[in-house]
Amino acid sequence: MKNYDLIIIGAGPAGLTASLYSARYRINHLVIGDPFSSLICEAYFLENYPGFEKISGIEFIEKLKNQVEKYGVEILKEKVIKIEKNEFFKIKTESGKIFFSRSLIIATGTERKRLNIPGEKEFLGKGVSYCATCDAPFFKNKIVAVVGGSNSALMSADLLSKYAKKVYIIYRKKEFRAEPILKERIERNKKITCLFERNIVEIKGKEKLEEIILDKEYENKKSLKVDGLFIEIGQQPLSKIFEEIGGELDEDGLIKINKDCSTNIKGIFSAGDITNGSNKFRQVITACAEGAIAALGVYNYLKNKI
Repeated sequence: MKNYDLIIIGAGPAGLTASLYSARYRINHLVIGDPFSSLICEAYFLENYPGFEKISGIEFIEKLKNQVEKYGVEILKEKVIKIEKNEFFKIKTESGKIFFSRSLIIATGTERKRLNIPGEKEFLGKGVSYCATCDAPFFKNKIVAVVGGSNSALMSADLLSKYAKKVYIIYRKKEFRAEPILKERIERNKKITCLFERNIVEIKGKEKLEEIILDKEYENKKSLKVDGLFIEIGQQPLSKIFEEIGGELDEDGLIKINKDCSTNIKGIFSAGDITNGSNKFRQVITACAEGAIAALGVYNYLKNKI
């Protein structure tokens, strides 16, 4: 068992930025989480982070991880399963390790939402995927579909078009909610066909995915023959461990934070996609900003506490 002044739970952009600033504030701290399990690693590329004209998500997180480790910070690649609060915060990991800390920053981020339709679980890894960056090369000269209308959905479709011979984008609304520059890129891509105001209701096949069933017809039929389906319908916050100790969440399950990234539990701060901060604008730049603010919040908290 080890004692720290701060434990950061989560090693994505928010958690690692919080660690970087905490190291510079000379806060004795530990990061628990795997940087390469962060959703940023699924990003084909970033084009809107200052200083990088274009960089892959994996390369970005690797640079940030290396920058943090240069300060001698330990990054423990484990999952926190429980938090207890007494005089100190007691942290328990999946492997049974126990740590104590005077303060916490929760930056666990989000996980992919599921469609929750017949065939989704059965064909996961057999045509159904949640990561175009990981699986696009397996669909060379195949027909694939992407479901969703966000930035990530359109970026996934753009990436897939470099391998597949045909890409469908299926979205339940009348128009995409992605950035205009991405919509323009999709419109110019002759390999991509957009099907609006439609939902997928079933995924079918034998040993692997063979077709998806729509709730509205396309070209006079509801079935659509595809070899792959990439699900990009958003994320849900990983806030359960915070809620279990009385943490306050908003209607979307996001952790409520104050301007210094503090929460309703004294000594616990939060940053990144898991919070209701930054006008819920879930971008790498806002996650990093909140990580820096949370580190400052912890620094001031510890300074006043000691």
